[in-house]
Amino acid sequence: MVKQFKEQGGAATMDPSTAYRWLSSKIMTLVISSHRSAKRRKKVEKRRHSAGARHVVEYFHQVEDGYSHLAAQVLMALSARYDIELRCHLVTGPSGDNSVEPELLIKLSQNDACCIAPHYGLEPPDAKGLPGRAAIELAESILAFTILEQQSSANFIALAATVGSALWSGDNETLNTLAEQNGCATAQQRRDCLVTGNARRTELKHYSGAMFYYGEEWYWGVDRLHYLEERLAELGADLDREKPMLTKRFVVEVDNLRDNGSLTLEIYPSLRSPYTAVVFDQTLKLAESTGINLVVRPVLPMVMRGVPATREKGLYIFADAAREARRAGVPFGKFYDPIGEPVRRCYSLYPWACSQGRGNQLISSFLKTAFVDGVSTNNSHGLKQVVENAGLDWSVAKTIVGKSGWEDMLESNRLAMYESGLWGVPSFRLLNKQGESVLSLWGQDRLWLVAREIEHQLTDNK
Repeated sequence: MVKQFKEQGGAATMDPSTAYRWLSSKIMTLVISSHRSAKRRKKVEKRRHSAGARHVVEYFHQVEDGYSHLAAQVLMALSARYDIELRCHLVTGPSGDNSVEPELLIKLSQNDACCIAPHYGLEPPDAKGLPGRAAIELAESILAFTILEQQSSANFIALAATVGSALWSGDNETLNTLAEQNGCATAQQRRDCLVTGNARRTELKHYSGAMFYYGEEWYWGVDRLHYLEERLAELGADLDREKPMLTKRFVVEVDNLRDNGSLTLEIYPSLRSPYTAVVFDQTLKLAESTGINLVVRPVLPMVMRGVPATREKGLYIFADAAREARRAGVPFGKFYDPIGEPVRRCYSLYPWACSQGRGNQLISSFLKTAFVDGVSTNNSHGLKQVVENAGLDWSVAKTIVGKSGWEDMLESNRLAMYESGLWGVPSFRLLNKQGESVLSLWGQDRLWLVAREIEHQLTDNK
């Protein structure tokens, strides 16, 4: 360890913030490694075998969350297909420092779920508007009653999708009928059930709805359920191996179609975002292969915009990004945190890099250096490597680095992102020839949907 500290500038001269950055980066690299994941899984299964226990999957349902509505629709099939005990919990949305733009988040969950539902063969949440508070509480009360009155989650599993359909379609009459037929918890019982569900989720170190948990790993909604299905199949818990999985992972692909300048794809990346590191080069490749216009609009990382991030959230995001990168065949995982000054120093070079026609290469190089090579960008040596790997001249760059003038551009990008109902990175916006938005999405795991919309637009324009 002393040797490693000296490689970063000498243990005796390393200031506390630099030491913390180095140590936390090393720990995160270890935590998200595939070797550690495999080792943890073996321990989990060894304990389960020793206890003679079944495969227990826990699901956390938030009734007003669009992603939970999709997940609820696969609960019945999941419990029938796999040899598992499915335990269901009722929860509220993220709270405290895990709650970022809650009103935007719930609206996004509705819109995004509507976009992806047809591709999974599921019913989307109705797009007329968000459910009212009274209807949400009634839906919670119906599902809370199934948890309070049953020894298993069978009734919850059977009712969750039906309750969700009535809630999202604004069908209060059906909700009242379901309450009469199946029972309804009192207001206090409903609150107690939510408190219990939230407590269990916190105990397992998560914060969100629509989450599945098995063997010390989390799987978010139908988007990540294929990982859980694969894991259960590997453990011999798939009761019908001849059939395809219930859910699937979509890949980024477009038939041999070329654009004539009619479409523009905007991407809002951040230099400290692991998801951006996974998808940025894929986005460049998609734009190049289809001939669409690509506009890169970088923004500051969330935590540098004053948005808090908890340890549990950070761990999940990095672990999930690593899992997504491995599946996509994208290099990722040797991490050296660039938060703060390294990000600012690189962004100070961005306008100059763009003037040299190398702006995208600078971002790509920085992300690779921080998330793949594990090189510190907190010093001139690391930044020089970023600059030169981007095909830029360090002798010029070092006279520019640290200068102001880039801040207004990034703030303008942030405001444009928010105006589209987005706030996280990476976000995408696909524009038609008239500059009108035809698709606005958040997340690296939506690039496949961007690709499909590009294909749709190009096919219609032929």
